[in-house]
Amino acid sequence: MITDSFSLKGKVALVTGCKRGIGKAMAEALAEAGADIIGVSASLELSGSEVEKSITALGRSFKAYQCDFSDRKSLHAFIKKAKAENPVVDILINNAGTILRKPAAEHPDEYWDQVIEVNLNSQFVLSREFGKEMVARGSGKIIFTASLLTFQGGITVPGYAASKGAIGQLTMALSNEWAGKGVNVNAIAPGYIATDNTQALREDEDRSTSILARIPQGRWGKPEDFKGPTVFLASDASSYMNGHVMVVDGGWMGR
Repeated sequence: MITDSFSLKGKVALVTGCKRGIGKAMAEALAEAGADIIGVSASLELSGSEVEKSITALGRSFKAYQCDFSDRKSLHAFIKKAKAENPVVDILINNAGTILRKPAAEHPDEYWDQVIEVNLNSQFVLSREFGKEMVARGSGKIIFTASLLTFQGGITVPGYAASKGAIGQLTMALSNEWAGKGVNVNAIAPGYIATDNTQALREDEDRSTSILARIPQGRWGKPEDFKGPTVFLASDASSYMNGHVMVVDGGWMGR
């Protein structure tokens, strides 16, 4: 049955940036499909978080970790601990990210460095360290959260645009090396979604109006809109997809 190919029963998924928003919806979707979840965010409660409650209510296990993705030592410490406590990670969701807004001529080094470290460098390190074990086993799924700014330049977010453009290239680069070794590497590019990252845009009446006018579906996206695409790319249903950036944007890129 085709529905069987979407099952994640017996799988373990590591989801970064899972405390809220798109990452939380992704973690919940994977659990709904049968996966146990390893969750990590910079400020995730180690016990009793909302995402933990929703996932354990589904009958799946949830292990919580904290990691400052802007700090390389913190990242490597997390990876070491996670590997020791979770021998197999079948699915890696590289979702954690940040955005800092300031016009390019005023964009300080610390903004650029922090965004690139969180959105790109840490995601490469995570993919390398967990991906090498997927390659050795001959199976695995890696999903990046890309962006419309993987394809466009944006306004006042040069570091974010650079990082997300690079994520598109990294998706293809890893896929070129690992697709033939049983590891599918793909990405999901969200459009304009009602999350913390877009709060400033939604509160700017002129920008919000212009954004909605370009979206054929006529609404801001919701974190729940990413449940289906995430399960698809994490499951056997997408076994012949490699190096693809799936756009989930209400039709924005078609305009």
